Parts: sequence; structure tokens; C-alpha cells
Amino acid sequence: MTGMPTAAPGYNAAADLLSRNLVPGRAERTAYIDDATSLSFAALADRAARAATALSSLGLMPEQRLLLCLQDTVDFPTVFLGAILAGIIPVPVNTVLTADDYAYMLADSRARAVAVSAALLPVMEEALSRLEGPRPLVIVSGGSASSHQGLTDLLAQHQPQGEPYRAGPDLPAFWLYSSGSTGRPKGTVHVHGSLLATADCYGGPVLGITADDVVYSAAKLYFAYGLGNALTFPLAVGATTVLLAERPTPEAVCRTLRRHQPTIFYGVPTLYANLLASPDLPTPDELRLRRCTSAGEPLPEDIGRRWQARFGVDILDGIGSTEMLHIFLSNAEGEVRYGTTGRAVPGYTLRIVDDAGNDVAPGEVGELQVQGPSSAIQYWNNRARSAHTFAGIWTRTGDKYRLDADGFHIYCGRSDDMLKVGGIYVSPAEVEAALVAHEAVLEAAVIGRADEAGLIKPKAFVVTAPGVIGNDTLAAALKAHVKDRLAPYKYPRWIEFVDDLPKTATGKIQRFRLRAREDDMDAGGKA
Repeated sequence: MTGMPTAAPGYNAAADLLSRNLVPGRAERTAYIDDATSLSFAALADRAARAATALSSLGLMPEQRLLLCLQDTVDFPTVFLGAILAGIIPVPVNTVLTADDYAYMLADSRARAVAVSAALLPVMEEALSRLEGPRPLVIVSGGSASSHQGLTDLLAQHQPQGEPYRAGPDLPAFWLYSSGSTGRPKGTVHVHGSLLATADCYGGPVLGITADDVVYSAAKLYFAYGLGNALTFPLAVGATTVLLAERPTPEAVCRTLRRHQPTIFYGVPTLYANLLASPDLPTPDELRLRRCTSAGEPLPEDIGRRWQARFGVDILDGIGSTEMLHIFLSNAEGEVRYGTTGRAVPGYTLRIVDDAGNDVAPGEVGELQVQGPSSAIQYWNNRARSAHTFAGIWTRTGDKYRLDADGFHIYCGRSDDMLKVGGIYVSPAEVEAALVAHEAVLEAAVIGRADEAGLIKPKAFVVTAPGVIGNDTLAAALKAHVKDRLAPYKYPRWIEFVDDLPKTATGKIQRFRLRAREDDMDAGGKA
């Protein structure tokens, strides 16, 4: 993989990603395959350059924002890269949000235009109707554009842009909104140098992606994890990417794995658990998998081992963040240790600190902080949170970790999620992992709840495996199961069986919603 020209004045990340594939032997190879079509690298570069001209012709100026509410089709990389070529700031957003969410992001980002998939246009129009002042221009991808600009027509009407906008590695290139696992999402500003930094640090050394790979990411492109998986990494080396517009249900994922035979599959823990429970799961000889990754939430040890036993391929579990753009701490091929998040990705430095900012001793729990070349520069319009998260060269993750005797990182939960039971800290992630190891449990989330004496104890919300009915007998069995695996004080005093858990679109459990529900119940006088 070629190195990124970080010192080059005028550096444009989109131009870099596109131009490295316009070479003999690669330009006509397939870059993207979606539900309806496929694009060569040459065709992708042409479409992106036309998008750059079209967006500029509509009056969008460099450094103005363009909200992207696009499903995973070839139009996403077309518009995302085209905007960056023109110096316009694309802001990809979750495609399953409410009109209220979109209205907030439109107002917060002050987007001058929005590119939206036709299927999502009704909810976006509702969001636009809630805005005060001039409404952003709407560009519709796929389907009829009605009274709005149609992306297909715009691309056909404009010639490819000549020279890319001269930016620089430290100038803003795009935003991503945080997933909202702890409240309102924050506009996270990334620079041109960040995209290729993730490819140089993780895509090559850890993932080992090459031009011969076919990749499929169940995590969508609007997610930082998915953006690296399905755009940055494959374009950096000339690999082929499969895109799926629909939700990544087990049925859809199994169908995609069989049909397109990806060699690299990117998932999240919940999806791996659901795939292993699916009767439609392919057999090993039906697939060509050579590498699998997981992020978003810690991968339970049991799920990793079962996947490896099924396919003979380890899952490289790691952790990244919107603020760091992709994975900076990961297990690696040949040294996978399930139950841990591995070691620092090359190019990143990690430390675990106490509340005073001092390094903790190995084995002690503290907050994980990271420094590396892909850190965001700020949260838009949020000075206080920016100052808290981006502390000099260090980025605070809000995740609690400890180091084992061999230097592997063990996840202990979010800082806001840690419980203190009997004066001793308890990691919700540890209790959740113990619960998930039981064959009757598909998913679990643990929060703190006050008992009759006002003391905090763990409470578990459990989604049972298919065909399993939650009842008092199972609850008692699960409590005993946790007691057998962990110190007795860590077992959940209450177990509530639920159909599903509140999550962000990136798969992170929103424990704060569970806590809020408990608070509402307590306020209503319920037990």
C-alpha cells in the first residue's frame, strides 16, 4: 500500500483514493457491486468527478455542508467522493432515523443541500418542513425526483470536474455524526488526512486487504466503521466492494455471502450472534471467507469461538470510534485472544488512566485514551464537549479498560455504565458476556438498579435465543450460571426478558435508555 502524502499542500483525499486505481490493469476492474448495477474504478472516478461539477453548479461552495442520507448503493461513494473533490463537506447520516433527528442534524450542520435516497424522501421532507428559514436543496438518488433535483439527471448533464479542490491534509473533508449512545449525536469533523491514515494503519497491517479481495460490510457506509470497511480500505488497494441497500438481517447477509462470495466480511457482535442462530447460515464450503472483523460492541468470547469452529476463520474484534474514524485497538491474525480487544493498531498509542489522569498499573481499571493520525479535530458547535474529548494529543474514549498480564486490553464498559456494588466496581460488559455464554441467551444488557435499601445492584435485560421462552425458571438458571462464572456479588439480582434491546444504528446498546425506563417506572411507583 502506498503511503499517504501527508505533507503535500493541496492534498485532496478523494482525488488520492480515486487516482490510485486509474492505472493499467486496474481501471476497468470492478470497484462496486450493488443491488442494481456494478461500477469499474474508471466509471466510479468519472461519476464522482461529474458529481463534483454538478454540486458546484447548484451553488454549493467549498466548506459548505451537504447532508447525505443515502442507502448503500453506488450513489453513496459517487456523491461522498464527488463532494470532497469539489471541496464541499459531505455529512453522511444514519438512514433509519426519525424526522426529528434529521431536522436536528440539518439545523445543527447548517447544510445547504441534502442528497437523499428516494425511499427515504418522505421522512426527509417531513424533517425539512420543521426547519425555520430557507430550506436546503434536495437531490434525490434513485426513483422519481418529482419536484427535486434528480442525481441521475445531474450526472448526465455535467462534465467531469478537471482539477480537484486544493485542500490540504489538515483541512476539514467530511463530518460524521456520533451514534448517540449517550445522548444527542455530535457532528464530528474529520480532515483530508484521516481517510488514508486509517488505511495505512489498519487496512494494510491488521486487515491485510489486497486488490484480490472482495469485501462486504454489514455495517453501513454512514457509520465510521462501515466507511473504512467499504470505501477507504478497498479503494486504497483496488479491492471490490459489495453493497447492500436493505437492512443486514441474517437472511439478507447469508444471501449476500453466498451470492457474492466475499473474502472479507465485516460485522458487529449482535449480527454474528444472530447469524450463528440462523438456520440459513451457510456451510464453510459455500463461502470463501478468509478474514472477518467485528466492532461496535465487545465481541463475547463464546461467539468468537463458535464462529471460528464453524468456519475456521477468526473474528478480529476491535474497537474504534466516530472520533478516531476507525479501529485503533484490535486483535490481529495469528494472535487472537477472545475475551480481549487485543493490542494497539500500528500508528496509534494507547494509555489507561485514572480519574486524575495518571497511568494505572497493569490489571487496574481506568479510562482508555488514544492518540493517532485519524483523530477528529472537534465537535461542531460544541466547544465544551470538544474540550473534554480532545485533550491535547489524546482523545478520551469514555471506555473503561484494563491490561492483562500479557498486555492485551480487556473491556470493562463505558465510563457512564460502570456499577459500584458493595464498594467494588462491576463491569456491565463482564456480566453481559457471562450471560451470553448461556445457550438460552442471544443478547443481554446490564445496568444498575437500586434495591429496597437504596443500594445499587446489577439488573439484566435478556433477549432469549430463538425458540426459548423467558420465565422464572430460566431467570434462576441464568443467575446461577453467572454466579458460577463470576464473583457472586456480580450476578444480576433482577432479570427482565425483552424482545429486543435499544441500540444505535451501529449496534451499540443504549443503556441510558434502559436506565431512563427504570427511572420512569420508579417514578410511577412500580417495582
